[in-house]
Amino acid sequence: MLQRLALAFGLLLLGPLLALAHGPTPQRADETLVIAAPPEAVWAQLVKFGGIGDWHPLVKKVASTGGDAAGAERVLTLEKGDVTEGLDEVDTAAHRISYRLLTENAEAIPVSFYTQTIEVKPDAAGSLVSWSARFYRADTTNEPPEDRNDEAAVAAMTDFIKQGLDGLKAKVATK
Repeated sequence: MLQRLALAFGLLLLGPLLALAHGPTPQRADETLVIAAPPEAVWAQLVKFGGIGDWHPLVKKVASTGGDAAGAERVLTLEKGDVTEGLDEVDTAAHRISYRLLTENAEAIPVSFYTQTIEVKPDAAGSLVSWSARFYRADTTNEPPEDRNDEAAVAAMTDFIKQGLDGLKAKVATK
């Protein structure tokens, strides 16, 4: 009985400390955009994994290997440096691609890891493009600096996605 009481008391004292030591939580950014173009035209741009530089205004240069199939990799040169991504899935029937961060660069994008999925569906006006990202902030300690915290990560990923969608729309939308 005394041992149970001591254990309960110890857990009571330790509980608040464990709550503070949880680390970062996953964050997300989800954006959609309707593009006045057939889904096949939008998909034709997205399925070219190494072609993101043709339509994404934040991508200065792309070096890709492995083609457009799962397992391909690309290095994106952004304003503040390079990040490397790996293609996880290409589902042509669903018009969906998924990829992840392989090599981080917190200066370029203030995250430590991400997965992203882009999907194209038919819409009355053409195509509905959904782009979602799941990620962790750049600094995974309990007290990250402002430029590497959750808010900075969400802002950077949301901006990257919105600018990408706008660039894709400018590239394929019918006038």
